[in-house]
Amino acid sequence: MTLTRRDMLASAAAFSCLPRASMAEPGPVLNAREGVQQLAPSDFAPTPVWGYDGAVPGPLIRLAQGTRLRRRLVNDLPQPTAVHWHGIRIDNAMDGVPGLTQPAVAPGASFDYDFTVPDAGTYWYHSHNRSVEQVARGLYGALVVEEAEAPDVDHDLPLAIDDWRLDPATLQITDDFDSFHDLSHAGRIGNLTTVNGRFDPEQTVRAGDRLRLRLINVANARVFEVGLSGLEGWIVALDGMPLDTPLPITGAFSLAPAQRADLIVDVTATSGETADLLSLERDGGYGLMRFAIGAGGASRRPAPDALPPNPLPALSDPASAPLHTLTMQGGAMRGLPPSMLGATLLQPRELAERGKFWALNGIVDRPADPFIDIARGETARIAMVNDTAFPHAMHLHGHHFRAIADTGALGPWRDTLLVPQGQTRQIALHADNPGKWLLHCHMLGHAAAGMMTWFNVS
Repeated sequence: MTLTRRDMLASAAAFSCLPRASMAEPGPVLNAREGVQQLAPSDFAPTPVWGYDGAVPGPLIRLAQGTRLRRRLVNDLPQPTAVHWHGIRIDNAMDGVPGLTQPAVAPGASFDYDFTVPDAGTYWYHSHNRSVEQVARGLYGALVVEEAEAPDVDHDLPLAIDDWRLDPATLQITDDFDSFHDLSHAGRIGNLTTVNGRFDPEQTVRAGDRLRLRLINVANARVFEVGLSGLEGWIVALDGMPLDTPLPITGAFSLAPAQRADLIVDVTATSGETADLLSLERDGGYGLMRFAIGAGGASRRPAPDALPPNPLPALSDPASAPLHTLTMQGGAMRGLPPSMLGATLLQPRELAERGKFWALNGIVDRPADPFIDIARGETARIAMVNDTAFPHAMHLHGHHFRAIADTGALGPWRDTLLVPQGQTRQIALHADNPGKWLLHCHMLGHAAAGMMTWFNVS
């Protein structure tokens, strides 16, 4: 067979339409594999984990705003997996959601992630396949996108806060990931808390030092109430997005699963003392991380300026945007009404037998059709109605949004919103990122047990 010039031109045109990532050199390897971590204090046995490059957290990724992130995921786990780059306004094909944006990466296979990071701030990456198990085993890491002009601090510390459920006798991660009690109640709550994969870690600082603490709640379900001792300062960003004005920290603040908070704090404890990042529980405050105060240091500095804003789209007249209602249903104490699973209407008992306890608008699991379809460039409102007995940390992929107060005032930009039990929260988003985007509860057991849907930006 002889190829004509027309044949060759047609072949070249077809080749030129292939995704550019398929022709790019692969990025550095991010290896999902088994490892061992000293989670508990050093006089206890180490714990087998799953981690990126075998460690928890995975490698810290730091890069400048507007630059390109490239990583080749290599899966050496016994399960398929994928990586979601949480909070990044990303190309849809790189979002890492099996069945929606990509196939799951089989054991022994690989997948190339290649995208640009448009926004400075604190983000993270984690498994998005069988997340209730894989994140609980340690598949997460911190992703820091640096501003062109960073604030003046003495230490910049990404802190991944987790709780683990360990067997006290063996220090193994318990494998009850499909516990019906957890799935239908508050989720998988652990019995050991770590920061960056260590119990009660210590950082040496000086009196008067200024710290940037990048808090990331990577826990499966625990809402942390965070407090400070020997430290004073401000919240300067939430979910990666700078606040218009730094917010003074006057007491405890909530950090729900998947949420982040950037703090700029000054060390007010004196040399020889300790300062603490605390988890405030019903019976008192427990240390998450200690800061040992060394000699030297500087005098107290003026309050910090706001961080430079990110290039987010403006919300045009959100009060007049179409309103869509998303009702959370099910769970213990309230019960799940008959709901659709696929094309079948099932009774609560039939759903429970399948490990399904939650629904959104009467639909269990991700449906075939989107919850809403939004034209690119439009603004939409969503009323999130929590008709259950538990709080839910609702996360939108691919976009940030703002909560709308009863007064009409707009809250800070977020990608994950904690909706308390029995309450309603309304949000507005500008749909500028085309594709199929997941919307789900980031109490990961709730998502596994039915609380997920998706929306389309066309």
